[in-house]
Amino acid sequence: MRKLFSALPLVAMMGAAASAAPAEDDLAARGATWWRHVQILAADDMQGRGTGTPGYDKAADYVIGQFQALGLKPAGVEGYKQPIAFVEQTVLSGESRASLVGARGETALAVPGDIIFSGSGGPVPGAIDAPMVFAGYGLHLPEVGHDDFAGLDLKGKIVVVVSGGPAEISGALKSHARSERGHWLAAQGALGMISLVTPGQVEIPWDRRKALASAPAVYYEDVAMRDTQTPFLNAQFDPARSADLFAGSGQDFAAIAAAADASKPVASFPLTLRLKAAVAAKRVALSSPNLVAVMPGSDPKLAKDYVVLSAHLDGYGVGTPIKGDAIYNGALDNASGVASLIEIAKALKASKVKPKRSILFTIVTGEEKGLLGSRYFARRPTVPSKSIVADLNFDMALPIFKLTSVTPVGYDQSSLGQDAAAVSVAMGLPITPDPFPDRNVFIRSDQYAFIREGIPALFFKYGFKAGTPEATVEKAWRANIYHSPFDDANQPVMPAETAKLNDYVTAVTLRVANADTRPSWNSDSFFKRFVK
Repeated sequence: MRKLFSALPLVAMMGAAASAAPAEDDLAARGATWWRHVQILAADDMQGRGTGTPGYDKAADYVIGQFQALGLKPAGVEGYKQPIAFVEQTVLSGESRASLVGARGETALAVPGDIIFSGSGGPVPGAIDAPMVFAGYGLHLPEVGHDDFAGLDLKGKIVVVVSGGPAEISGALKSHARSERGHWLAAQGALGMISLVTPGQVEIPWDRRKALASAPAVYYEDVAMRDTQTPFLNAQFDPARSADLFAGSGQDFAAIAAAADASKPVASFPLTLRLKAAVAAKRVALSSPNLVAVMPGSDPKLAKDYVVLSAHLDGYGVGTPIKGDAIYNGALDNASGVASLIEIAKALKASKVKPKRSILFTIVTGEEKGLLGSRYFARRPTVPSKSIVADLNFDMALPIFKLTSVTPVGYDQSSLGQDAAAVSVAMGLPITPDPFPDRNVFIRSDQYAFIREGIPALFFKYGFKAGTPEATVEKAWRANIYHSPFDDANQPVMPAETAKLNDYVTAVTLRVANADTRPSWNSDSFFKRFVK
């Protein structure tokens, strides 16, 4: 086992790139440089960097220019690029129809006012007329003795699930089950799934969800890459109207929501209503590249191994205007992460300690469309798949309060947690567990694509605890700015705090790259089963 104190000399040798207490003026200067990258990538002329758009390509050119200036070598398929063929699918809400059908007749649903149809994953079914069944949290985890689908007839049904999960199951495991359930349900013959969020667990207000409904979705052109090969309906329902789905069932959604908010057991049962829908969509082919650059390792033997540093470049592009602004600039989500990787590459180049393993800077597309770029790279990497030892992911680390602790999501699953803990001790940044595990953070960014391929990973966040002023600030940011045109370069941020986090990730990267042994999954980790 690598001892915690072994990080101390390493951090000290790195100098300003990761010292325990860098001068405030140095942090301010490096923070300003980082923020300048963000300002460029999140400027209006990048048009929100939508997957497959000219704005994304313009942003990609900027990143490639930074790679070249740093002397990073191209490691894509076409220079720095790994092109991916997609199909863009836009659900035409104005031409779509939906209703609930029961003993009292048919009740029309507004699209997207009451129900939002998703165009992600694959072609949407053109017409649905099917009974519904409520499957509690929708978690299929027989390995830990929990299966919300047990005893339910799923074939030909629309499955309704609610947010949350039992407190005794880890957030990482619940997140994994949620990510797999669409594929699993389709294999059981289900026709679709409606996801409910309890009013107490709402992260993005429904009005903003409706504004995003017109955004095009993207799926792989290659059918073999899709999780679901047949049309499958994915939908969200207005939290204020969720009780309507339970009419005539003898069940009270308010009681179900209260149980879900308390992470208590939630029963599964058939519903009496049917969902009838006609979903119109248009589809066009498009292509968008991942960007891949390599910093070759200094050790002739270990240089054949790769530590991946990942961040997604894509954003939501141009969408429904909010207060007259239609450009979803994506400054903190996630121009900030791409900017951090550029600055980390600069720090590694300047460091006296050189990485023995090669560092693969992987800037991916299609994260907002379902982790598509990272999943493509993880399954079809531009280096031998067995040579990738770890993924360290940077996405939406929010510099909106002081960095006093860190949350490297996934630290409890692999030996990477020891590396993160060692650097935390050395830099005085303690690890704080994920304060809201039911947000599905473990599966909502690109590290999860690598985990699905058996590669240990971490996802770096500012640390904070539930019920603190920091939690209040973070919740307000998500409610008012997240996935909106207001995530731009005009919002208040603390760039010097991200300079500290960049130093932290730089130190973790060096520790992983220079260790004698590869990272490994913990013996009790559920995710070690994906090792190939």
